[in-house]
Amino acid sequence: MITPMMAAALDATGRGWPVFMLGRSKRPVANCDDCPQGAHDPATCGHLTCHGFYAASTDPDRVAAIVNAVPGGQLAVRTGAGSGLVVVDVDPAHGGADSLAELVRCQLVPRTLWVLTGSFGHHLYYCHPGHEIVSRPMPNRPGIDIKADGGYVVLPPSVHHRTRRPYVWAADSGEPVEMPPPLIAACQPPAPAKSTGVRPDAPTRSGKGISHPQRLLTSHLNAVRNAPEGRRRTTLYGASRGIARMVLAGAIDQADAVAVLTAVGEEAEQTARDIAAAITGGFRDEGIAA
Repeated sequence: MITPMMAAALDATGRGWPVFMLGRSKRPVANCDDCPQGAHDPATCGHLTCHGFYAASTDPDRVAAIVNAVPGGQLAVRTGAGSGLVVVDVDPAHGGADSLAELVRCQLVPRTLWVLTGSFGHHLYYCHPGHEIVSRPMPNRPGIDIKADGGYVVLPPSVHHRTRRPYVWAADSGEPVEMPPPLIAACQPPAPAKSTGVRPDAPTRSGKGISHPQRLLTSHLNAVRNAPEGRRRTTLYGASRGIARMVLAGAIDQADAVAVLTAVGEEAEQTARDIAAAITGGFRDEGIAA
């Protein structure tokens, strides 16, 4: 018997979208005992459910096995170049409705395929432009996140773990459309400030620069996203230390660093107090006052 979840997963593979399963709480399934954090390259692991979105597949047989391995879980699609998707994630609980209204007024978000989420928000699906779009909060747009390279979103007919409402495809939407240039520009991080925001007495880091800062930033944030339950706070602290070193190297502005760490901490369902403690501690231990 093909369940609605299985049918949705197989439909996604038909679109060329790599899918995987989350646990009931929108978090990746915990790695098995053979896959401790950092044991190997997640992209080379052949296990069905380990390493979060690295397990995503477009192979129908493998996807069927993944769905069967996590009964009661939530279906998700890996966004970014691999799926050809960029998703504008609107969270009304954090001001997303007002931000979306402004984007509509500015004609930044053309009509496209969209989902009504289980938390009363929206997922707007667009075609990936072919160059890196990092998953991060949209600058200056409260309540809106960009889910692209290094990210994922929940797919219908998954049920939200708190509201118990299903994710639903909008009946009046079609296929994902191309991102207009202004929307692509709005998804880019602000230009790094000339000042790193480092304390005058903080240690300086000279010598070799960071050759691929966006990739490094995405790697740190993905470590938090894919951390198993019970290790998310310590992983956020570790990511904070790594990103603090990027601040010291001048690769990212300190305010932007705190913003993306806070957002990924919220995504990992950490409390505001734990998020602040992890960021402050990580920055402090690298010689920066957060």
